[in-house]
Amino acid sequence: MAKQISDYTASQIQVLEGLEPVRKRPGMYIGSTDSRGLHECLREIVDNSVDESFAGVADKVWVRVESDGSITVRDNGRGIPVDIHSSGVSALEITMTKLHAGGKFGGGAYKVSGGLHGVGASVVNALSSYFRVVVLRGNKAYYQEYKRGNPDKRVSETTQEQLDKWFPKSWGIKINADLTGTITTFVPDKTIFTTTEYDNIKIKSLLRDRAYLVSKLFFNFLDERTNESACYYFEGGIKSLVSHTNRGKNTLSDVIHISKQEEVLNCEIALQYNDSINENVKGYVNGINTVDGGTHITGFRMALTRSIIDYAKKLKGGDEKNGNGNLLTGEDLREGLTAVVYIKMPSETLQFESQTKAKLNNPEVLGFVSSTVKEGLDTYFEEHPSDAKTIVEKVMLAAKARMAARAAKDAVLRKGALDGASLPGKLADCQSRDAAISELYIVEGDSAGGSAKQGRDRRFQAILPLGGKILNTERNQRSHSCPRRRNRGVVKLREDQIPKGYHYDRRRRRRRTYKNTSSYFFLSTHAGSNFKRIFIYSASTAFQNSGRKKYQLCILGGRKGWHSE
Repeated sequence: MAKQISDYTASQIQVLEGLEPVRKRPGMYIGSTDSRGLHECLREIVDNSVDESFAGVADKVWVRVESDGSITVRDNGRGIPVDIHSSGVSALEITMTKLHAGGKFGGGAYKVSGGLHGVGASVVNALSSYFRVVVLRGNKAYYQEYKRGNPDKRVSETTQEQLDKWFPKSWGIKINADLTGTITTFVPDKTIFTTTEYDNIKIKSLLRDRAYLVSKLFFNFLDERTNESACYYFEGGIKSLVSHTNRGKNTLSDVIHISKQEEVLNCEIALQYNDSINENVKGYVNGINTVDGGTHITGFRMALTRSIIDYAKKLKGGDEKNGNGNLLTGEDLREGLTAVVYIKMPSETLQFESQTKAKLNNPEVLGFVSSTVKEGLDTYFEEHPSDAKTIVEKVMLAAKARMAARAAKDAVLRKGALDGASLPGKLADCQSRDAAISELYIVEGDSAGGSAKQGRDRRFQAILPLGGKILNTERNQRSHSCPRRRNRGVVKLREDQIPKGYHYDRRRRRRRTYKNTSSYFFLSTHAGSNFKRIFIYSASTAFQNSGRKKYQLCILGGRKGWHSE
């Protein structure tokens, strides 16, 4: 160990220059080197073109998968500057070869953009075995080629002959035709990526989402290998995206659209419920899909929860409970929800969790989105009470389903107890293990239980105090028949919840003994006549349905409630 420490000198310190860090640790910049990272590279280039649309200077984006496996992205924006930077190098070369270089730091060139670190295009360049960028600007065409991030030569003008060789005639790229824009072509490096095959479904999904987010921006896609093509252009914005997501589903209302714009923040939300149990909420910031959510999604969910619960209280007369006595949860409110939350803000103030921009961290966005959604939903519910009631009923149904699922799970977990693993904690058990002579006294409350324990014969008499009143089980669900936890001990001891097809003769138990002899089961007269009648009806119905009629239910000091041999 001492030798290892002494060998640690200045010569061990490495400095990675230029784009070396990207090739050394690509996961830091694109998340992974599998298919997801491969498509992340395409997204970086496409979003640069989308940023030109945000600036109001581009309305078309072309994406082509070439026959040789390369991919080309073109826009009709301003084109990257090619003049000489103060550092003595062309601005185009700096943008493509230097990390944290670009026009999105000061905010002068782009007020709203998805980029903020200045590493998008340069990272793609570093991870490509071949990279070419062509700039149409000032009635001229400039280009530069790179290999694994290193330029082959300086930025130069190109000829019409070369342009015709690189690009299809249908694009109509002509020098001196007053055309502007940037055309990027790259080949992913096979030594970096585990796969270099692009998935057309993912590409089209990316372009379709961007077309929904940026209204009146036209996207054209073509795969030269398969001749597959697609065009995307939407004027409805995120409302159209929600409708597209819910296609083929039974929706509960029209798409609810909420928007608010302030000096530096712009928030737009579209949501709609359907009758499914799945949630589909997407968040976007300046055209970037934040797949891991962030403060804008948190603010949306907070406001949605408050608005629906407030309206549920109004419908239920001030009670937010769902009828089972349990509060609504966020999980209930999100079942069947499809929503898009879209934020636009200055690029210099954006705070993402990493270069992959999967999660937004700006704290000021949470409150802005929350107040916007709360105000918008409250207004919509007041103006559309029928839709609001339908949504609340959907939420209530989800809550009941959740509680039923939890009750079913609890029943499974208690199954061992019903088979003899445990007995109710309040039970004062008897000493006998013989079902033929053992008796169970059920009394109301702990005070009555204390008196009964003093007067019992502990050899064969057991005492079980209850709490509250047992419900009439004629039309109640099993989970409602005994809502108080301490009263469920009766179910454990007497198995009065007998499922369909259950044969009581084979499964009857008192303690851990299984016999077909008669057993007795007593109710204290202090429990009250209503308590006795309901319990007798519950027990007799269960015993009769089990197909067995030789068990006796007796009332101590009163008439026999039910008896049959």
